[in-house]
Amino acid sequence: MLRRSAAPSVKPVVIVVLAAAVAIPVAARPLRGQEARQPAAELQALHDIVASVSAARVEADIRRLAGFGTRHTLSDTLSDTRGIGAARRWIKAEFDAISAACGGCLEVSYQTSMVMGAARIPEETAIVNVLAIQRGTTDPGRYVVMSGDIDSRATGALDGVTDAPGANDNASGMAGVLEAARVLTQYEFNGSIIYAGLSGEEQGLFGGRHMAEVALNEGWRLQAVLNNDMIGNIQGQNGVSDNTIARIFAEGTRADETEQVAGRRRVTGGEVDSPSRNLARFVDRLVDGYVPNLDMMMVYRLDRFGRGGHHRPFNDAGFPAVRIMEANEDYRRQHQDIRVEDGVEYGDVIDEVEFDFAAKLTAVNAISLAAMAWAPAPPRNVAIQGAVRPSTTLRWDPVPADHAPNLAGYRVYWRLTDAPQWQWSVFAGDVTEHTLENIVIDNYLFGVASVSEDGYESPVVFPWPIGAFEPLEWTQRDPGS
Repeated sequence: MLRRSAAPSVKPVVIVVLAAAVAIPVAARPLRGQEARQPAAELQALHDIVASVSAARVEADIRRLAGFGTRHTLSDTLSDTRGIGAARRWIKAEFDAISAACGGCLEVSYQTSMVMGAARIPEETAIVNVLAIQRGTTDPGRYVVMSGDIDSRATGALDGVTDAPGANDNASGMAGVLEAARVLTQYEFNGSIIYAGLSGEEQGLFGGRHMAEVALNEGWRLQAVLNNDMIGNIQGQNGVSDNTIARIFAEGTRADETEQVAGRRRVTGGEVDSPSRNLARFVDRLVDGYVPNLDMMMVYRLDRFGRGGHHRPFNDAGFPAVRIMEANEDYRRQHQDIRVEDGVEYGDVIDEVEFDFAAKLTAVNAISLAAMAWAPAPPRNVAIQGAVRPSTTLRWDPVPADHAPNLAGYRVYWRLTDAPQWQWSVFAGDVTEHTLENIVIDNYLFGVASVSEDGYESPVVFPWPIGAFEPLEWTQRDPGS
C-alpha cells in the first residue's frame, strides 16, 4: 500500500482577545527568517485515520487473543495454541506481517526481563514485551507510545491454568495497538512511534517497569505513553450503557517531583499541569474535533481508586503517560473465573465486548499518536515572569532545527486557573519569547506548544520543570541527546 506523508493542519483553536487585552510579541524576530504566520486550521489526515480504523479487524484480533484460553503470565509458554507464549508469538507475527506490508517500516523485537520472588511471581519467570518501532524521518530519537497488555488472569492471582480469555481485559487494548499499527504504517512521521504489547501487568506491572527502566537508562525521549487497558465495554455494572464516553486518567503532580520543584509549585501553581495532565488535555481536544460521538472524561487521578495500570511505571520514571479506557465497568467481568452463580454470569468473555467502541478508542489513540509524531517536539525549559506588572512573558528553548525542519513556530496558551481545558491562545511565530500585554499572570495558567507548518501541535508545556515533557533529571541536558 502507498505510504503517505502528512497532510494539512490542526483542529481550529479559538483565539479570544479579552477586552483591552492584546497579545504583543517581545523580541519577535523570526529565528529562521520567515514571517510569523498562522498555520492552517483543519487536519484532513486525522479524519482519514479515524475513517481507516476497522472494527472488523479489531474484532478478529480480540477473538484471536481470547482464543488462547489463558494468557496468564504463569501459563504455558511452549504450546502453539494456548498460553502466553503462543499469544506473544502471534502478536510478534502480526507486527512482522504489518511491517512486511509497509516495506519493512517496523523494527519488531522481544524485550525480556526475568522476575522472581514477587508476591504474584514466586518462581523465576520471563516477562516478555513485544515492541514494534516505526522510525521517524527527522526526529527518530523522539517517541510516542501506544501500549496494551498481553496477559490476562482468572480469579486466582497465581492460577495459570484456568481459562482466562481476557476478552476485554486486555485483548481489547492489545487489539487496538495492532490496528493502530496497521493504519499508521501507511504514513511517514517526523517522530517515532512505538507499538507495545506489555506483559506481567496483572502480576505487578512488570513489563511496563522494565520498558520504563530501559527508556530512562538508555535516554529514550518518550514524549507520551498512551496506555490502553479495557477499551471494549460500554455496559456498566451500575446499569449505565453508553458508547459515547470514555475516560482518560492522568496524574496531577509529577511522580518524580523534587522538594525544590514542589516548593516552586506551591507558589506558582501547577498542581493540575503535570505533563501527563497536559497530554490528557491534548487527547481530549483532538477527540472533540475528530472523533464523532465521543467525549473524553478527563479524570484527575492517576488511575481508578486503589487500582493500577501500565502507565504508572512510566509516570514513576518521569515520562508523560495516561490511561485510556471505557467509562463504564462491569466488575463481574474482570479477574473472574467463568461461571454462573445465582443466575449471575461472571468472566471476561468475548460476548460482552463492543467491537465498534473498541475501534472508536483505537481511533482516539491513532490520531493522538499521528498528531504528536507529525508535530515538532514540545518546547523545553519553558519559563514565565510577570509578577507585579500588567503583562506576562514566556520564554523557551527552540526545538533543534534538524529535529523539526517543518517548524512554523510556537503557540502560547492560557486559561483561567479553574478551567479544565486551555481557553485562549495566540500564535507567536518562530520566536523564543512572547509577551501577553494586559494579561495578568496572577489570574491565569500559561503554557507553550510547538507548531508545524501543516498545523500539527505538540501538547502544551506548562512553565518550569513542573510541566517539562521529560524526566526532571534530564531537564538541563543537551536537547539533541
